[in-house]
Amino acid sequence: MDYWSIGINEVKGSWNYLFNSILNPSWDNYFYWLIGLSLFAYLLELIRPWRPNQSAIRKDFWLDAFYMFFNYFLFYVIGFAFFAKVSEVAIQNAIPSLGDNSITQWVGDLPWLSKLLLYFILVDFIHWNVHRLLHRVPILWEFHKVHHSVEEMGFAAHLRFHWMENVIYKSLQYFPLALIGGFDLEYVFLVHIIQTGIGHLNHANFVIPMGPLKYIFNSSEMHIWHHAHEIPEGKSGVNFGLSLSVWDYIFKTAHIPSDGKNIKLGFPGLASFPKRFTTQFVYPFWKKKG
Repeated sequence: MDYWSIGINEVKGSWNYLFNSILNPSWDNYFYWLIGLSLFAYLLELIRPWRPNQSAIRKDFWLDAFYMFFNYFLFYVIGFAFFAKVSEVAIQNAIPSLGDNSITQWVGDLPWLSKLLLYFILVDFIHWNVHRLLHRVPILWEFHKVHHSVEEMGFAAHLRFHWMENVIYKSLQYFPLALIGGFDLEYVFLVHIIQTGIGHLNHANFVIPMGPLKYIFNSSEMHIWHHAHEIPEGKSGVNFGLSLSVWDYIFKTAHIPSDGKNIKLGFPGLASFPKRFTTQFVYPFWKKKG
């Protein structure tokens, strides 16, 4: 099989999709969903800021805005599209029965809304586990430091992360979801939008009163402690949930000791961490040991 041609065709298709997304706004266009969700979260920050003394154009605002578009569009079309498609086809050829089982049939027979909910829960649980790995495995933590280099929290901080996290998340979620099967692209698209919206609000300078729902959904009041400069002794991190908080309560990684809106963010050694996109891009590969 000509994997080179398969990969190149995927890259060309990704470029065409990006340009068509920009030129042709529509309801199934993620480019404008990202812009719309970002403007909505930013408007909430301006109308009712959780930290009133924080500037509307906070520290690294434009850096994070660039990260948003780089991680969701440019990185994929520049190179990851090739890797992702070739890997997918190679795995499917090596294991042709992947996703062809009784579980796939059961999922396929579910009502539309039940299937969407199941996919949302499965993806979030996989991401919770991957997120824990990013904190517990030293080499993965070096990539994840980019996300934790945020010093003032805002909605766009949600998508400040190293490009390797795209590779890690998508690679580790592929097998379990492929084995289950039964999910069409519409579910992937809708869940992606929902996760983006929740992630924006979790990082925003805005608080939604959660009440009992705090035990199910993540929030800015909970997620701020995930970014705290100081974490509880003996732990690699806390509050790993992306959209759902329930996993942290089940597995006892939840930690909200007080109102954390003005706590110091980051990690030990942040002062010497690279501040520009280009140096953060290559940082994990050339950083000195020790």
